Amino acid sequence: MDSRELSNSEITGVRVGIAGTGLLALVVGILILAWPNTTVSILGVLFGLYFLISGIVHVARGLFTKGASGGSRVLNILLGVLLIVGGIVAIRNPLDSLAILGMLIGISWIVEGVAGLVEAAPDSSRWFGMVFGAIAIVAGVVVLLSPVESVTVLVVIGGVFLVLSGIFQLVQAFTFGRGRRATSDTV
Repeated sequence: MDSRELSNSEITGVRVGIAGTGLLALVVGILILAWPNTTVSILGVLFGLYFLISGIVHVARGLFTKGASGGSRVLNILLGVLLIVGGIVAIRNPLDSLAILGMLIGISWIVEGVAGLVEAAPDSSRWFGMVFGAIAIVAGVVVLLSPVESVTVLVVIGGVFLVLSGIFQLVQAFTFGRGRRATSDTV
């Protein structure tokens, strides 16, 4: 956004918006870093709530969608029931659901790494593809060996990112619009 085209009140509004999101990112990041295990448990519960709500929607689609084939309706209902059961299990055992999430992340990284190795281009970028593939496979194996701890590490990295993002946004809020030339509508 070019601050030279904004009035003083518009610049103030942009500053408040940037400062608000920066402050929110900073607070959430600090909370995540202060209580990483609690954050991970909350993520497990949210994961379960998503499954529960998604399951209810699928069952409703299976029961109430007009014009859908019988097979489609049955599949929606079955998927919905499975998601509801998975959601209840995840809410009751959030760390178990995060272990599954961690394992899915590990498996996807391994598959992505193998694909990176297999699909490496035959030109000078081949080494980058091979290095990426090897790193992805190693990271995937590490995550598979300790999925909950890996998710916790990812949450902490996310918290660090939020703290840094919040700091940068607060600095941007205080510096946005400074050093611009006065125009007839801003004087």
